[in-house]
Amino acid sequence: MNVVFPGARGSLSVNYVVSMLALLELQLPEALIVATVATIAQTYWHQKSLGKPLNPEYLCFNVAYNGIALLAAAWMFRQPLFLSFAIGELLRLTLAGTVYFVVGTVPLSIAIALLEGRSMVTVWKGLCNWLFLYYIVGVSLAELVHMATLRLGWTFTLALLPLLYVVYRSFRLYFAKLEQEKAHAQNMASLHLRTIEALAMAIEAKDECTGEHLRRVQVYSLELAKHLGLDEGSIHALQAASILHDIGKLAVPDYIISKPGKLTPEEFDKMKIHTIVGAEILEQVSFPYPVSPIVRSHHEKWDGSGYPDGLQSEEIPIGARILSAVDCLDALASDRQYRRALPLDEAMNYVSSMAGKHFDPKVIELLQQHYRDFEKIAQSTPVNTSRLRRDIVVSRGDAPDAGYESNTAAADPTPERAQNRAASVAFALQEMQAVMDLTEVLGGTLRPEEILSVLAHRLKQVAPYDCIAFYVRRGDVLKPIFVSGDNSRVFASLEIPVGQGLSGWVVETGKPIVNGNPSVEPGYLNDPSKFSLLNSALSIPLSLDTDPKLGALTLYKAERDAYNSDHLRVLSAISGRIAQAVDNAARVQKKQPETGTDDLTGLPNAESLNAFLQKELARCKLEGKRLAVLACGVDGLKHIDESFGHQTSNEFVKRVAAILRNNCRSSDYVATVGRDEFAVLLADARPGELAVRIESLDRMIRAASRELCGEETPGISVGAACFPENGSDVDSLLSWADREMDRVKRERKASGGVLQLARSIE
Repeated sequence: MNVVFPGARGSLSVNYVVSMLALLELQLPEALIVATVATIAQTYWHQKSLGKPLNPEYLCFNVAYNGIALLAAAWMFRQPLFLSFAIGELLRLTLAGTVYFVVGTVPLSIAIALLEGRSMVTVWKGLCNWLFLYYIVGVSLAELVHMATLRLGWTFTLALLPLLYVVYRSFRLYFAKLEQEKAHAQNMASLHLRTIEALAMAIEAKDECTGEHLRRVQVYSLELAKHLGLDEGSIHALQAASILHDIGKLAVPDYIISKPGKLTPEEFDKMKIHTIVGAEILEQVSFPYPVSPIVRSHHEKWDGSGYPDGLQSEEIPIGARILSAVDCLDALASDRQYRRALPLDEAMNYVSSMAGKHFDPKVIELLQQHYRDFEKIAQSTPVNTSRLRRDIVVSRGDAPDAGYESNTAAADPTPERAQNRAASVAFALQEMQAVMDLTEVLGGTLRPEEILSVLAHRLKQVAPYDCIAFYVRRGDVLKPIFVSGDNSRVFASLEIPVGQGLSGWVVETGKPIVNGNPSVEPGYLNDPSKFSLLNSALSIPLSLDTDPKLGALTLYKAERDAYNSDHLRVLSAISGRIAQAVDNAARVQKKQPETGTDDLTGLPNAESLNAFLQKELARCKLEGKRLAVLACGVDGLKHIDESFGHQTSNEFVKRVAAILRNNCRSSDYVATVGRDEFAVLLADARPGELAVRIESLDRMIRAASRELCGEETPGISVGAACFPENGSDVDSLLSWADREMDRVKRERKASGGVLQLARSIE
């Protein structure tokens, strides 16, 4: 009659009753023999019933701890202190049984704890909850058998055997039920875990940026929950919610989730439903702990300005307060479609600044103290690498039941708009044909940048822009072959990995983007101020039969949502001809040797400028000297291009380069940045000294245009950046000068051509 311990590697039998009876009926050596033989028999029978060979270590352990327990019980039973009491025998036997229990269960608890990796105290307390009662009942049974044998004879003792068997069966059935309930609980926990993992895979199939996100959010959330002392149920709920908090995004359109830019109010309204939808989905799962309230409230804010219910402070579930802070931290520290990742410390500083506004101050305080430790744990935690297959091709199936969509385009709802669209496309085709004809006529007399300059000018008639960039794929990166307009120097320096950023995504997928966010182009976050004036972009893929991923044409605009479907339609209609022109220019440019100088002006090019400026800054820092950087934009060059032709405009550019070179000191440095942009480095120059020089250069350039063209152009717009006041590295100085030049151009245009000076000069 053996009963297995519930949830432990051990068993319980009626041998204990026999041992207690032996203390009453026999001498100690005889009792030890009975207990040892009973233990050996029980151990052998138990191993045989399991179909396993007898384990010597297991047998020795059982014999040892039972023998030691019996010796301790015998010592207590034979204490003379209780012999004078009328009920001394029962009292002594009860104390002996208690000592037997303590001495026997302590080593047993240690063994179970070592085998199962649990706390010995926890195991022993678990045994006390049900095993101690059995020992007390065993004492009573032993005393009852002893008294019955003395007074009624051994036949009555036989009548007690059915009662003993009933006790055994009761324990066995009870423990079997406990094991079934435990197995059921484990199966349910496993089911919930598999459900969570399956749902997490569904989320990741929708939004592929969540792999690392889920790991970090889960680790941070659980660690915070432990530091806050949450109960086990709340921790389990938070664990599930940390994985499934974005499951509601399954109901959000793909174009909103993957949009590389800020959302419109209408798009944000659609995004906000993911909290409610996620909670409703998880309510159907019937988790044994409150997961859905956390998911519903994980975008609520401490000050009540969150969604969907406008909860505030303690009204927000503690799990949601933890998750919202961690989710924000990870979102800032991870690459997203609409921006690049921030360093973890910077992200933490921002989250800390929102304590008491968006987040629970107590949660933020703990997160601020331990986020570096949490990050180490997150990095050491393996990520589930399994992914839903999305590249499956199903060959069977001739057509959908409703048939295929017609290849003919749907009629425009208004004839006027349809006519305007057709006219726009026709005009764009004419412009492109003019460019192609010009290229054929002039042949090799036009340099690649001149061809693309003409193309860029014609494109501005059909799709306005503030900056235009032609990107060509070189291996796994996109390189700008021609850039013109605001912040052109910045875009000209970018190298965009295929698949990343706005233009890289367009080339990788072969799909256009309308009103994307320019800031996601790799390199933007090195200096966010570079792109402060550009807020929307239209990018189309450029492809040829020989090169399906040739590159991309991207237009950038200062206005938000500056482009519409008409712009996209026009550019898509002429994308093939644009690709052909870009490919021709790229081939010619690739054949030209890298000399470090501009072919037209003979001045150092942008790469040479960057290298020289780097050396000059190092020297100025070492010697404690000043340095001025002038960004010079030639105004009116496009007008000369259109009115007098490319040869005249090229001659004018050469004269401007000569004016800049001849009117600078020998220690100064002049370089060509773009066809209509130059840069001048002035050593040991102070802001007040620059104004006179700029006014003189402007007069000479206007005189040159008057002499060459017979009319006077506006002249030159100059932006200045001084080291160390406006920056201490190459990028910051050139960016400052570019912004000042753009501002001067706008103010000069607004004032009717009056010369304006940069603030740093004034």
